[in-house]
Order: sequence, then structure tokens, then C-alpha cells
Amino acid sequence: MHLDLLGIRVDNLSGDEIEERAMDFLKSDNLNQIATINPEFILEAQKDKDFKEALNRADLNIADGIGIKFAFWRFGKNLKKRIAGVDLMWNLLRIANKKKLSVFLVANENGISSWQDTAEAIRKSYPDVKVRGINMGHYAFFFGSEIKNIIKDAKDCEILFCNFGAPYQDKFIAELKKHKSNIRIAIGVGGSFDFISGKIIRAPRWMRRIGLEWLWRLIIQPKRINRIFKAVIIFPIKIILNR
Repeated sequence: MHLDLLGIRVDNLSGDEIEERAMDFLKSDNLNQIATINPEFILEAQKDKDFKEALNRADLNIADGIGIKFAFWRFGKNLKKRIAGVDLMWNLLRIANKKKLSVFLVANENGISSWQDTAEAIRKSYPDVKVRGINMGHYAFFFGSEIKNIIKDAKDCEILFCNFGAPYQDKFIAELKKHKSNIRIAIGVGGSFDFISGKIIRAPRWMRRIGLEWLWRLIIQPKRINRIFKAVIIFPIKIILNR
């Protein structure tokens, strides 16, 4: 079951169903792309055809953000589960730890957290997860040689996380899907590396529970005001006017 929001497919699954799909992906013979859809993604996809195509071709699109839940209500639907990218990443790492899998981190070299920072934090929580990675610019993946190098470096890894942010991370993974590899799940996780490394403090649990994580992000990162304005003002207006 899914709902199209301004032309973007959002799958409507419970937490258990999401985990079941992830387990199925790990057993498959192909790379499966997971995207965490938030209001910013949907707005960006309206002006970026390649991004829109990458999202709609993803194997699983999970709702991320209270705005998506409100959008479901607008069309008379109830969203079973919304899950932030960092929570989904932790869930996948828990599975990887249990199964003693290997993961590969593709970190934005201009970001706050390197792959090494993130790997160190992961190993403290999940010592049975084997972690490797690379730091690279988010434009580098347009060059075929970079894709091939990543596939070579991640040859024994079943799960790949990328933190380029939208639209780059999802377009990167869509390109990665065109190449044969041992990766079974690839997911763009935005700022999740920074939360996991502890370099950015996440909102208190009560704020997350009632959908005010965006307000916390605005308080600690005021430069995000334009992005947050789009998510909490522009997106709801477009959804309300959409028929």
C-alpha cells in the first residue's frame, strides 16, 4: 500500500513490515534502494526530474517527518509508521550486528562527520558489525571510475549508507544500482552520521514523539531556516491545495 504525494510514492508500512522488507532485501540477488521521504524531498523532486525518477524507482520509500503523516491525513489515509533516517540506520545496524554483516559508509568529505568518526561510534554500540568506508565529494559519483572504486572497496559489504543529503545521495544510489555488486541494501541517511558520531545532538525524545524535531534542528542549526520553512510552510500549503 502506498500514497502518491505530489507525484512521489510513499510506502505505507508498519515497523514490523519495514523490517521484514529489509530482511527480504538482504536475501535478494540485487541492490535494493531505500529512501526516507520527507517534505523537503518531495518539494525538491518537483524541480529535479532525475531525483524524482530515482525516488519513484527506489525499492522502498519510507515516510520521514511529521509533515508526511499530516499529508496522509489530508487524503483520508493513516500513516502506519514514520521513521527518521537515523532510527532506520540504527535498526539496520542492529540487524547487521546480529547477522555479523559488513557495512560501507560513503561520507560527504565536506560534512561534519567523516566515515571514520561514524564507524568508531558504530563499533562501540555494535562490535560485531564490520565497517569500512570512504570520504568523497558529492559530485564525484558522476564519474564512472568513482562508482567502480566504491564497488571494489565495498565488495564484501551487504549494506551501504550514504550521507550526501538530497538529492545527491539518492541519485548516487540510483546510479550504483546500474552496476553489479554484493551490496543488498543502500540507503541515503542525510545527517544521520552526525547524530551517530555525536557531533550534533538529537532532539529530546518527547520532541521527536510529537513531531517537533524540526524545531530543535532550527534552534541548534539556525542556518537551516530556509529548509525548515519549506518543510513546515510551503509543503503543507501545496498539499492542502493539491486535489
